Amino acid sequence: MNILVIKSSVFGDNGNSSSLVNSQLATLQAQHPDATVVVRDLSTDPIPHLDGERVGAFFTPADQRSEDQQAVDAFSMALIDELKTADHIVLGLPMYNFGIPSQLKSWIDHVARAGVTFRYTENGPQGLLDDKPVTVLSARGGLYAGTENDTVTPYIKLFFGFIGITDVNFVYAEGLNMGDEAKEKAMSEAQAALAG
Repeated sequence: MNILVIKSSVFGDNGNSSSLVNSQLATLQAQHPDATVVVRDLSTDPIPHLDGERVGAFFTPADQRSEDQQAVDAFSMALIDELKTADHIVLGLPMYNFGIPSQLKSWIDHVARAGVTFRYTENGPQGLLDDKPVTVLSARGGLYAGTENDTVTPYIKLFFGFIGITDVNFVYAEGLNMGDEAKEKAMSEAQAALAG
């Protein structure tokens, strides 16, 4: 069992989504004591945002890349390899201003690569990765799940589906900025959902 953990809270392990990630990871490790765990904390080890040079490296043929371009490609491929070799992905997902954290978008931009994790066909795009379970621990300050203001859930489902991963399950902790009692209740309910 290979477990890939992705934390995207700007608060690192102090974030609510990271707290839920750690609980889920502890459960998985109890079930699979010999599991290999790769933790990708995007707050402590940020991934560069895309710019023209990085995109240019992706589209330059391998035998024509400069040393810097080779390094950019190798970094991206290492992230993709973590994704490919994982048997289970655990993703901590806060909502910031109706979207995903920018550091998570940078990770997505480095793993969503045409010809590597997806390809375009006559029938539309096709994901190239094997399906695997993804547990998304989604923390929000307000109440958004199931409303038109939740842009995060469909986006994450779309991204994983685009690269071939459709077994995506969400656990929500909502209303976390609506007072201590609401936060405690929401976190307890999310923890119970993970344990169940």
